[in-house]
Amino acid sequence: RTPQMTATASPLQQFELLDFRPSRTQPTLVPPPPPVEPGMSEAVRQLRATLEGAVAAKVTSATELIRSIEKARRDDSIPTTLDAVDTLLGGGLRRGKAIEIVARRASGRFSVVMASLVAATSMGEAVALIDLGDHFDPQIAEENGVDLRRLLWIRPHTMKQAVMAAEMVIATGFQLVAVDAGVHPIKGKRRAPDAAWVRLARAAEAHGAAFLVSSPFPLMGTMSEGVLRGAATHAKWLGKGNAPRLLAGVETKFTLERHRHLRPGASATCSLRAES
Repeated sequence: RTPQMTATASPLQQFELLDFRPSRTQPTLVPPPPPVEPGMSEAVRQLRATLEGAVAAKVTSATELIRSIEKARRDDSIPTTLDAVDTLLGGGLRRGKAIEIVARRASGRFSVVMASLVAATSMGEAVALIDLGDHFDPQIAEENGVDLRRLLWIRPHTMKQAVMAAEMVIATGFQLVAVDAGVHPIKGKRRAPDAAWVRLARAAEAHGAAFLVSSPFPLMGTMSEGVLRGAATHAKWLGKGNAPRLLAGVETKFTLERHRHLRPGASATCSLRAES
């Protein structure tokens, strides 16, 4: 006969499970902010009505104050700091508009791009250079005044990639976007469709970005606000007779070929000084 065996169950001990995952804060829904009136509030309107004209004109709402500060902080145009180019464009590169600089090899058009980058970064703006021509040298740019901390340098392989990159950086808030297509023939062979330039022009206008395109021939068609055409560059030398000569600089003549708000046909000579 098999002896009957009994087992006594010991009480189970309770163990606390440890969660080694980092604690995640649960999001808390907050009520939406109250709507802001687009124009003058009723309280400000009533206050101005009870004051004299000279005093009422000095009463400013918070919305109007923010708008005036923002307008004073940013000018309508970003100057290139090249007097000839800024004069032809009516002050520089207008925010929300596209400008094309068209010229052949060794015409100084990339110098205009470089000067624009120097001016924009010195103003504290974030800029993007889409360098399809692969002409940008960071060391030379920094020596000439470009703040590389405020520059996004993109090196696409085709025009399609360049257009896609320009559209993305404009939408992210860069205030100056420059596309340098290089020399003829342009990399990628195929030109971007007209619809792509339409989207770029609309994006620049919607986000208030100055859009600059440097190429050997026009690319944007009627989508750009203006077209500057550069002529052949003439070198200026120091020295006479049989003595060795020293390059003093170059001169390029730019002509306003087309513009929506300015009379075309005006010309100006841009002088670039050579430095050792």
